[in-house]
Amino acid sequence: MDISTIKARGISVSLDLTVGHIADMTVDGDGRQLKPLHRAPWVDAGETLPKDLPQGTVRLSGDFLCAPFSRSDVEDAPLHGWPANSAWDITESSATDGGWRAVFRLRHKVMGASVDKIFTLIDGHPFLYQEHVFSGGQGAISVAHHPMTAMKGGGRLSFSPKRFAATPADPLEPDPARGRFMLAYPARSADLGHFPAAAGGTRDLADYRMDDRREDFVTLVEADHGGPGWTALARKAEGDLVLVLKNPAELPVTMLWLSNGGRDYAPWSGRHLGVLGIEDGRAAVGHAASIGDNWLKREGVATAFALGDSFSFRHVIGAMPLPGGEPPQEVVTTDGRMRLSAGGSTWDVPFDSDFLRIGQPAAA
Repeated sequence: MDISTIKARGISVSLDLTVGHIADMTVDGDGRQLKPLHRAPWVDAGETLPKDLPQGTVRLSGDFLCAPFSRSDVEDAPLHGWPANSAWDITESSATDGGWRAVFRLRHKVMGASVDKIFTLIDGHPFLYQEHVFSGGQGAISVAHHPMTAMKGGGRLSFSPKRFAATPADPLEPDPARGRFMLAYPARSADLGHFPAAAGGTRDLADYRMDDRREDFVTLVEADHGGPGWTALARKAEGDLVLVLKNPAELPVTMLWLSNGGRDYAPWSGRHLGVLGIEDGRAAVGHAASIGDNWLKREGVATAFALGDSFSFRHVIGAMPLPGGEPPQEVVTTDGRMRLSAGGSTWDVPFDSDFLRIGQPAAA
């Protein structure tokens, strides 16, 4: 297995170069090593898997770039595109003044575009700063990050302000012989605490419960609030906080994938437990839908980037010990710090507050 690991004081990140997935991320905090990202149980098991699986499923780990997001039905490619299923090369990896920076290039082209992945670590910062750069190409491409975390005892979520949440027309697993779901499809709610449920009533999207065996997918559309978009997950058993941040002008939606024993067929086999995908993107479901007419576009939400000129988008994943056990209700980034507020308490952590380019024009 071809793994590239970079480190700075208090943090290390390993990339699986065969598919571009983050194989491991470790953050030091209060004498513990926090591991915010998930790795599928079959990846290191040495078991025989179904032959038709895309490599991105075979090596499902951490976070990866989707380009396009979901179905590759414009250019022939596996699920989530070549960036999630094929090899990356190291083009640069070196120490910086106070950290480490690495650049990786996808061997495949995406719609004729070259794709670079840039990792930056900063000493004492509990965050991975990522940037993806597309150069050249023709047409348009949908994109999304696909970070996944996992919980042993469930957790509690909080979010930057959202306009609404919506499920697609059909659930991921409609056949009860293969899996199960808990949300209503299609459905929509401006109140994330009361989202329509398949069995009637409502579900709280902020509450991840381990006894809810399910495979659900719901899209959150960012409100216009002028700050970074963020998702925070307080993991109960792990006693930590997982944070995912974006620039809403670049990645206007957050797609939640709730995968908790909701698929009964291989390789999932009911053992993919406590997993939450926090998938920030500029996408509808599928490449063709993203570049054509779709429900998000009708809401004024961009679902693809135009290829041709060079463009990039940025993303941040972090983890830290959690005082109090509740996720923050407010996250403010300024002057090289992040301030988090929850339950009457406030705490600061080091953060590159310029990295996400909040307030700057985004590529079309």
